Parts: sequence; C-alpha cells; structure tokens
Amino acid sequence: MTRHDILQKTDNVVNGNREEDYGSPENNFKIIAIMWNAYLHGIKKKNIDPWDVAAMMALLKIARISSGNAKDDNWIDLAGYAACGGELESNNK
Repeated sequence: MTRHDILQKTDNVVNGNREEDYGSPENNFKIIAIMWNAYLHGIKKKNIDPWDVAAMMALLKIARISSGNAKDDNWIDLAGYAACGGELESNNK
C-alpha cells in the first residue's frame, strides 16, 4: 500500500459516513473531552498508566455509542479495551 493509498482511504473515512454516524468531529471530540476530563479528575494522578489509556479509549467508544448510531465495532472495541485494561492493571499489582 502506498502513501497515496493510505491517504485516500483516510480521506474516505474522515470525510465519509463517520460524521453521519457520530456527528461532527467538533461535537464528538467535545463529548470525548468531557468524558476524559471527568476520568482524569476522578483518578487524581499526575501521570496516567497504560490501563488508564484503555479506560479512556473505552470512553471514546462510549462517546461514539452515545451518538445513537453505534456500530458493532464500537461495542467490540469497547469490550477489547476493557479486557486489555483489566489485564494490564491486574498484572501491575
């Protein structure tokens, strides 16, 4: 796959149905920012751990699901982030 092919596919994703599915990036990112800020406020740590990243990525998927147009991959990714985060945190204890 060439860089042109990658950018072409990226253009199709970014400027395609995603906005119809999840709303404008500005609105969806605002919802994600609200969720991530609440999470970061709640954990009260100066640095985030890998399992925090998994939790925050799960929140990104929840923000997409909240658009009312969730796709199967949102639910699958959400479960995957939860499983990975849980494993990372339990291995760190």
